Amino acid sequence: MATGGGGVASGGVAAARGMAAGGDATAAGGLVASGDATAAGATAAESATRRRDEDGLATGRVAWVAGASDGPLLLCVGGLHGNEPAGVLALEEVVSGLEARRDRMRGDLVAVAGNLGALAARRRFVAYDLNRAWTVDRVAELGGGERGERGAGGAGGGSSVPGAEASSNGQGAGAGEDGEVRRLLAVLAEVAERRRGPVFVLDIHTTSGGGGAFTTTSDYLGNRRFAMEIPAPLVLGLDEAIEGTLIGYLDDFGYTTAVFECGQHEEEEAVRRAVSAVWLAIGAAGLLAEDDAPEARGGRKALRRAFRRLPRVLEVRYRHPAEEEDRYMSRPGFLNFQPVRAGEILGDDRRGQVTAPESGRILMPLYQEQGEDAFFLVRAFSRFWLWLSWGLRRAGLGRLAHWLPGVRRDPRRRGTVFVDRRVARWGALGAMRLLGYRPESDDGETMVATALERDPRSP
Repeated sequence: MATGGGGVASGGVAAARGMAAGGDATAAGGLVASGDATAAGATAAESATRRRDEDGLATGRVAWVAGASDGPLLLCVGGLHGNEPAGVLALEEVVSGLEARRDRMRGDLVAVAGNLGALAARRRFVAYDLNRAWTVDRVAELGGGERGERGAGGAGGGSSVPGAEASSNGQGAGAGEDGEVRRLLAVLAEVAERRRGPVFVLDIHTTSGGGGAFTTTSDYLGNRRFAMEIPAPLVLGLDEAIEGTLIGYLDDFGYTTAVFECGQHEEEEAVRRAVSAVWLAIGAAGLLAEDDAPEARGGRKALRRAFRRLPRVLEVRYRHPAEEEDRYMSRPGFLNFQPVRAGEILGDDRRGQVTAPESGRILMPLYQEQGEDAFFLVRAFSRFWLWLSWGLRRAGLGRLAHWLPGVRRDPRRRGTVFVDRRVARWGALGAMRLLGYRPESDDGETMVATALERDPRSP
């Protein structure tokens, strides 16, 4: 794969353009889609300044833009779900504007299309959800390297790299999403090998319901800072409710990660929000100085204006799972962050009506056939607690968690504690979160929690 310049999108990316344009794009593996698919979002791929990169075609890489000097690497992923083309279209647009500024740019931007087969099929997934596939067992089965340890992906490097054992040509054998995982593992291995500084990751998605965009991330301090550079509501706790996400996998290698849900699947404004988010991430990661990225300033103003009436930070209170056999569908008219009351009917499944177990705001109501989450309930979370948590963790007070009632250390694993729920009350459990501990398992009597930061004072 060439370092300089940008590769072009594969047929799956062409399908993304076709979805946006309403055309009939196919996964032909070519430079652009057939028919009318060039009507929207094709500018970057068709630019005369872009050169064809056959490795890019093989891996679904939209571009690798190398700056003039060493610096951080920003990995942006769009289209992990095939019915969410907005991220791919946004990345093509940003790459087109970024290439002319490579002489002022530090580090690298790597833009990747996620699920090529599903993008071509215009479905969330073909065989299984690609953003639930990044578990230790599945990655190991498909040829990925060993699980990393937080901090390995920082500026100093590490011995383990994501996808270290993946196929070198990125093709990967296997039907459906198995091949997609192998292909992305090869891209991740190249990122780990060629990076010239710390790695940042922005994963771009859309939702089946409308009503607003948001960011989410696991609750590492660096992740918080990165996500909050995008002035949209930040939702904490989704990572605890969902297993096997790509950013959850990359967190373990010390990468700084965030997800941006930029709007409803077919909403034109979703692409514009995603473009703004990518420019803001470029600035937050340190690839360009503020004066060299005026798009970031404009995007910040637009997003602040769009979401000024919503809480800045929210936390997940409840997730309602949706199995395929449940045939769940939300009642019409619900929007992201719409207030709902306890007992209000939110949808229906094969058992009958599904109601809200508590009052709050609904998030990601399911309005599509494929999906494992019927809806989430969230509530506003005071920024005071964020700042308190930041101070406690930076001071290293997480090391004192075992002094709390009902909490004891795991003698075999550093940074892990057992919480006896019969002794620990809400105050102790809340303090554990403030000190930077994340629940790992919970049988109702004993909760196992792990410290997010090995050294809370590290950047």
